Amino acid sequence: MKKILGLVFGLLSVSGCTSFAEPGKGGEAENYPQAAFSPVMPDQPLGPEHGLRFDWELAARHLDILILEKAEWCFPATVHQAKQNEARIARELEGGLQLDAANDLVIQRNLLKRLERQLDYVKRQETCQPPTDSNNGNSDIELAQKIHDLLNRDNQFAFNSAELNPKYIVNLSEASQLLNQHKDFKLLITGHADALGEEDANQDLALERAKQVKRYLSIFGLSQQRIHVDSVGSNDPYLSGTEPHVRLTNRRVTIELLQLDQPLMLENPSHNEG
Repeated sequence: MKKILGLVFGLLSVSGCTSFAEPGKGGEAENYPQAAFSPVMPDQPLGPEHGLRFDWELAARHLDILILEKAEWCFPATVHQAKQNEARIARELEGGLQLDAANDLVIQRNLLKRLERQLDYVKRQETCQPPTDSNNGNSDIELAQKIHDLLNRDNQFAFNSAELNPKYIVNLSEASQLLNQHKDFKLLITGHADALGEEDANQDLALERAKQVKRYLSIFGLSQQRIHVDSVGSNDPYLSGTEPHVRLTNRRVTIELLQLDQPLMLENPSHNEG
């Protein structure tokens, strides 16, 4: 352990100075409570915001059903992102940001459709067997959630850079220690880019970000056979828009925690490597 910590601090000392989100700002640092919209009165005229709220309710129920079907166990990172999207859309609706809410609802619906396809596939293949509600099963879920949180926190990148956030390097070190003790999991690392630039360049940059994360995980002792990388470029934004803080949040990697015998469902087969 001392050797690993020494390696972490050595890597931090040469990581350079780069602009990342301040503590508690951007990325997935904020968690918002479930929305409680004011009721529509019988004599109240209906406007576009009510249609958006109805769409939000449908998406929220869709996510609830997927969670009941154990999507949170098979694809914890995707479910976590969907929860964050749901809370953000609720805030936009409450704040009257109808255009932002409409754009994010499109992103959320596409995410939930993809999650449903992935869940149906792994269930048919019987490659993701969620644990029962036994104490050991709950413990396994808590462990998977802890590893997932480490792998998907402080995971943003500077503009046009594949250099890792120093705080993220520490997270990867801790996650690697847990993964080396529990060898039933493998990782799918997906690189993302913001909306600026040509799509081919964004795909390449996003893939390089995923490869850099794989490199650090390997340095920390995780077998490369357990790590797969993919790239979606700017095609799967976490937030919609082109503001600087939005672009920072979209320059990221996302990491799915999969069972070792679970097949990969890559979004872009031409932009991945084992």
